[in-house]
Amino acid sequence: MKRRSLFTSAAAVAFLAGCASPTSDRPAIISGTSQTGPYRGSQLDPARSYDLPDISLTDTSGAAYNLRTGNASAALPPVTALFFGYSNCPDVCTGILADMATARNRMAADLKSKVRLVCVTTDPARDTPSVLKTYLDRIDPNFVGLTGDLATIVSVAESVGVSIADAQKLPSGGYEITHGTQVIGFGKDHRAAVVWMYPTPVGDLRADFETLASV
Repeated sequence: MKRRSLFTSAAAVAFLAGCASPTSDRPAIISGTSQTGPYRGSQLDPARSYDLPDISLTDTSGAAYNLRTGNASAALPPVTALFFGYSNCPDVCTGILADMATARNRMAADLKSKVRLVCVTTDPARDTPSVLKTYLDRIDPNFVGLTGDLATIVSVAESVGVSIADAQKLPSGGYEITHGTQVIGFGKDHRAAVVWMYPTPVGDLRADFETLASV
């Protein structure tokens, strides 16, 4: 599986990597770095950032779940860390998800409860709700796992600057999914504030989760 990150300039970045790297046509604008901004990841310019999509997918219980508002069964934490990946990923997905979980679990309890970890599958044909639940529960049962119609998932991903390419067949008869591997952090205003590229140290993720949760 190819792994690469493509940076266009200090101001405009096409966020790619990992289990994949298709070209994104929605570059975000960086307004701060670990040296100049409040985050250790890449701070996004609010004027050129992304809103957390107001759209419903299907969670691991089979119920409708809105990315922005959640569902009626629980209060929604103000911070969302969003990742797109899939359970059959042969490369970096599991490691990224594990780092997200570890970063959250190392936070103080009062801040930890303010962070929601979300994984949207890029392979809904294989990642049924039950398959996705089994996969994510092995990493951290606090993950919100979402699946749905592939066209909808691709549209949601593109709206936040994440590219998902067509499946690539393997000699074994299976296939791999090429997709962006960035993690996007949204604040309580549902606006993307920071992006973490692979690989980001767990300590940096935790520090930025704490910053977002403290705002």
